Amino acid sequence: MTQTPLKFYVPEPSGRPGQATDFSYLRLQPAGAARKPPIDTIPYDTRDLALGLIRVLDDDGHAVGPWAEDGPDEATLRKGMLAMIKTRIFDARMVIAQRQKKCSFYMQCLGEEAIAIGQSLALQPGDMHFPSYRQQGLLIAQDYPLFDMMCQIFSNDKDPLKGRQLPVLYSVPDKGFFTLSGNLATQVPQAVGWAMASAIKGDTRIAAGWVGDGATAESDYQTALLFAHVYRAPVILNVINNQWAISTFQAVAGGEGITLAARGIGSNVASLRVDGNDFLAVYAASRWAANRARNNFGATLIEWVSYRAGPHSTSDDPSKYRPADDWSRFPLGDPIVRLKQHMIVRGIWSEQEHQEAQKACEADIVATQKKAESHGTMATGRTSSVATMFEDVYKEMPGHLRQQRQELGV
Repeated sequence: MTQTPLKFYVPEPSGRPGQATDFSYLRLQPAGAARKPPIDTIPYDTRDLALGLIRVLDDDGHAVGPWAEDGPDEATLRKGMLAMIKTRIFDARMVIAQRQKKCSFYMQCLGEEAIAIGQSLALQPGDMHFPSYRQQGLLIAQDYPLFDMMCQIFSNDKDPLKGRQLPVLYSVPDKGFFTLSGNLATQVPQAVGWAMASAIKGDTRIAAGWVGDGATAESDYQTALLFAHVYRAPVILNVINNQWAISTFQAVAGGEGITLAARGIGSNVASLRVDGNDFLAVYAASRWAANRARNNFGATLIEWVSYRAGPHSTSDDPSKYRPADDWSRFPLGDPIVRLKQHMIVRGIWSEQEHQEAQKACEADIVATQKKAESHGTMATGRTSSVATMFEDVYKEMPGHLRQQRQELGV
């Protein structure tokens, strides 16, 4: 009997340069179709929510369905909108600065602004985020000084981290932003451990870990799911499925034929799959997960379906591996445009107000950038002093380090 030869299978995206992407693989649901369970529901009973898609905003900008109930008030919507506008303009200015050789590289969150900002506004002061490198919105939503962020990117003499971290790898524990690591997936077991410690101490603070679709293939991610399940850690595990891990399509990380959120069900963790470009859905799902954690019902895994509109970083050229017009054709749209439409429909925003907000943010960011650059950039050669390498290692600097610093002449 002749046997058919085995064939090795490698997942491929449904679109490559010169070929329009078929986005039907996303398996979308109408806005308002997903049910909203009580926060004490058992993980297994969230399986339909892990396979479906939680959406609040319909095509006309109306908030519909059970997840629209108890949504953000007008002040929160305005704060979210301004933070998203500011984040997008900040990103654009920093990309230009990198092209002008003022910093070594930059990573923007174009198209994903609603996710970090929506969750930041849904959580409480004192909660701790363990971010990846596309969550600058967590800081901007909390009004962290853009000057400090820029100085960190430029590694100049006002860099809060004294040049010890690569650009965009911020560390602001006071704002609930744990030191960012360039090694991906480390963030999620750290978040679970921090959450476990909070529970051990009888605290009321919860944690949130952040990871991309590609990094879910790391063993650290599986470890986080195991500990989150076993110890019912008060943590939110955020998976941003922006479809691409650098040039690798999300199917290579296991997203073909099944959702990334479905993995949480197998680990006995409550799991949701949410429209990450819908600010109201982000806010609602984040509040649900936070309330679940705070009431000792355990962890929640949330897969945020979005699209990385720009390059992976300033070192990447996405036109080499995907259609150049992909973002304009992505069916979940632009998060800023969608929130603007909703706010206009509600009568709490206008096109004129939107344009004025953009101009004001642009002017503020340009002025802040000029101030930050006055303290040095890579282009000017004025960077953080090498003398700082001797600091913060010991409580009191030992003699041999003092001698080495003197020999260096600093």
